[in-house]
Amino acid sequence: QEKAELKAAGLATSTSIQADDTGARHQGQNGYCTYIGNERFAWFASTDSKSRVNVLELLQAERRYEVNAAALDYMAARGLAAGHGERLAAHPVVLTEADAWTTHLRRHLIDSPRAVTLATEGALIGGLAAQGFNLAIGLVSDDAGQFDLFVHGLCWVHAERPLSHLVPLNESDRRAIAWVRQQVWFVYQDLKAYRQAPDPAAKARITEGFEALCATETTCEPLNQVLQGLQRNQAELLRVLERPELPLHNNRSETDLRDIVKKRHISAGTRSADGRQCRDTFASLKKTCRKQGVSFWEYLKDRVAGLNVIPSLAELIRRPVMP
Repeated sequence: QEKAELKAAGLATSTSIQADDTGARHQGQNGYCTYIGNERFAWFASTDSKSRVNVLELLQAERRYEVNAAALDYMAARGLAAGHGERLAAHPVVLTEADAWTTHLRRHLIDSPRAVTLATEGALIGGLAAQGFNLAIGLVSDDAGQFDLFVHGLCWVHAERPLSHLVPLNESDRRAIAWVRQQVWFVYQDLKAYRQAPDPAAKARITEGFEALCATETTCEPLNQVLQGLQRNQAELLRVLERPELPLHNNRSETDLRDIVKKRHISAGTRSADGRQCRDTFASLKKTCRKQGVSFWEYLKDRVAGLNVIPSLAELIRRPVMP
């Protein structure tokens, strides 16, 4: 219960969150552990697959498929066929079971895999909106497609990584790669400064500099392809210019997931549903205690003894942050 409450409190009080996932085998089968959190809370949940549908289901307090304005806006923005959207809009529903939602889609001739996925994502978005979720929340992640939701920002460390993997064939390639990497980190430093003191003039200068960098053509074709990739992701890489509170990298997610990775290396995976739930619950409580300045050991003793002297983690998360 406290794990669910801390997630609800964290999402309700945050203007931005970060997300990531890692492999987490269960009963000998591939699975994934998803992290959602920020500097105030950490929440983990393991599932058998990873997708945008999965992430939206995890964000919901209770499963809810709802066709409303938020759902229809999402479907249209993602390219759901207009006819499908019109049929769903003409028959709005609120459902709580996946089978019932699938039946509803089939009843209205929505059965292609892509259409089903987009409609399901939209209905889950609608359910989140109905539950009071802030659809304008910032979400920072690596370039994994399952996290491309809400106001999405990309991690600069992951964006630069393809540059570090390039192998120069000659001295000209080496110099070009080194120069581009240097320029990328110059832009990153400019964005860090902008976060501290947003300024319209700086915003225009950073945008122009980034566009000029991405338009650079070199004699190294793999480098040109990386630059084209940066250009395609411009909006998400420069998201901080619109939302200065967003982090520029996803290091916090990777750090918070490290305990899950260590457990995987030691025990390979979980064998029972209770074991998997236990791992995720204790990881969520431990990491959130640390972020709130609470001793996890003292917290456990307090809860096991039934004293409840230490406030709930949800209450601590909801308290105003001291400057």
